[in-house]
Amino acid sequence: MRQMPTFVLRLIAPRPNFAQTLTDSEREIMSRHAAHWRPYLERGDMVAFGPILTDEDSYGLAVVETDDEHALREFAGQDPVVTTGTASFEFGRMAAGTVRER
Repeated sequence: MRQMPTFVLRLIAPRPNFAQTLTDSEREIMSRHAAHWRPYLERGDMVAFGPILTDEDSYGLAVVETDDEHALREFAGQDPVVTTGTASFEFGRMAAGTVRER
């Protein structure tokens, strides 16, 4: 069975406690951010998506399976959190490991 490439996107927020201290404006942008990724969720390409809270920090995490890294990067660049300057993404590609079977 062929494994599809798996990408990890970390949403770099403007401050460590971003998820806990959203302004009304940021909350609206984050709502549009979640809606923006709906196509990946609906197709089943999104393995995991959501905020991560640690003792010192908060950040967003998305794990996506796709054969088209270029399209994923373009799509991420159109995310409202990016286009509004609210946050940015750090990309990684899993070199090995196991992701759930489809």
